[in-house]
Amino acid sequence: MKIDLQGRLAVVTGASGALGRVMVRTLASCGADVVIHYQKNVEMAAKLREEISEMGVRGMICQADITQLESIMAMRDSVHTELGQPEIIVNNAVIQYQWKRILDQEEDDYEGQFRSCVMQSVFMSKAFVPAMVDKNYGRVIAISTECAMQNFPTQSAYVAGKRGLDGVVRVLAREVGEHQITVNQVAPGFTISDRDRAAGTESNPSYEKNVALKRRGTDQEIANVVAFLASDLASFITGAYIPVCGGYVMPAI
Repeated sequence: MKIDLQGRLAVVTGASGALGRVMVRTLASCGADVVIHYQKNVEMAAKLREEISEMGVRGMICQADITQLESIMAMRDSVHTELGQPEIIVNNAVIQYQWKRILDQEEDDYEGQFRSCVMQSVFMSKAFVPAMVDKNYGRVIAISTECAMQNFPTQSAYVAGKRGLDGVVRVLAREVGEHQITVNQVAPGFTISDRDRAAGTESNPSYEKNVALKRRGTDQEIANVVAFLASDLASFITGAYIPVCGGYVMPAI
């Protein structure tokens, strides 16, 4: 048994970021063609396109503002023209900001998280899900966070955005399920990325002591779950929130 995505087309938002770039490589290694969305880092996006081309799959880079419907619709049109209609979308992009306590957090930060978490998923669905309905097949994967269950101090804007995302995608799962479109969330923990490897900061004892597996996860472990959910191996999983955090948080029934 293996994850086989040959013949599938995926769109990954925030693809030039720390987690997104590993998702792109992993989906491509499973045989998928990949649309590499970026906001500013065109150099990394172009590098990723070269990398996956060497794997023998098609790719394109596409800049878009994921908080604006018009920008996402323009990306959709470019993708349809160049590569076709995607069967897989991975809503990974999110606005970065400085975390503060609620009494100090700027109003714009809440708005930014709402736009980049909730409205990104709404806009990406409006852009790409209708074609999935026509095909009677599709995969929608939203990247959430363990923070949505932690509710620790300074997390409020992030948690608010991701909890709003949770509501939207669970409703979407029910609305499009009859068309064999699955809609799921992957919720990373405090994940090791290239930034940690370069800085030598892979270990964080104060965090790891609360993790059941007593270590931080890696970007590749997040991407592995994304690839699984994108595949036919996960054809009967929908509406799920899946923490990939080594047991820091454990959803209960």
